[in-house]
Amino acid sequence: MSAEMVSHDEIKTFFEDGWIEAVLFPVKSGKEATVYCCKACPGRGESYFALKLYRPREHRDFRNTATYQEGRVLGDARTTRAVKNKSKFGRAVEFQGWLHHEFAMLGMLHAAGADVPRPMAMGPSAMLLEFIGEGGRPAPQLSRVRLSPAMAETLLEQALRNIEVMLACHVVHGDLSAYNMLYAGGTLRIIDLPQAVDARINANASMLLARDIANVCAYFASQGADVEPGSFAAELWDLYTQAKL
Repeated sequence: MSAEMVSHDEIKTFFEDGWIEAVLFPVKSGKEATVYCCKACPGRGESYFALKLYRPREHRDFRNTATYQEGRVLGDARTTRAVKNKSKFGRAVEFQGWLHHEFAMLGMLHAAGADVPRPMAMGPSAMLLEFIGEGGRPAPQLSRVRLSPAMAETLLEQALRNIEVMLACHVVHGDLSAYNMLYAGGTLRIIDLPQAVDARINANASMLLARDIANVCAYFASQGADVEPGSFAAELWDLYTQAKL
């Protein structure tokens, strides 16, 4: 796939700033965005980057947006009213909010040691990320990988450790499952964080944390891991609220 098959206006900053020299092929297409593999410009220290291009506002479908946006500051009172009323201006602000929010979450979590792609650069409707894969081949979604029981146990520990690291940063992924974890070189990388919530201000955070943990445990149990979510979510939340993480 050439760059011409993606709107140049949406990604021209990545060419002009010397990040990428070609858009090669689509890696993943979802309701909110499409991810492409790009050839990196010489001197960037990487052979490839991942380009996450958000769909136009009218074609995107974030479900239950109020659940994830509770407590999130999107601007002044006028802007907040516009977002609430779904005006044209409000939808534009909301669109930019998802993009900026995910880029900020990835930067903070990567710096904290979470296994997420490193964010590189951001444009009006797209972001450039560390490419997860080998030799230009993208890492598969975990949902497409068959694990041994021993590997399932190992990766479960990694997934739960990442959930804990995120929560220590006041972040709950909010939509974690085998579909937004990549399997790369025997380890996991967690992706897709536009809906991530701030546990300090979102009243749904503990519910979303419990759901993330239940989804993760159910998947690894299906792969042979000896796991029950039990009271882990409640115990982790208690540690968080007591500032003991």
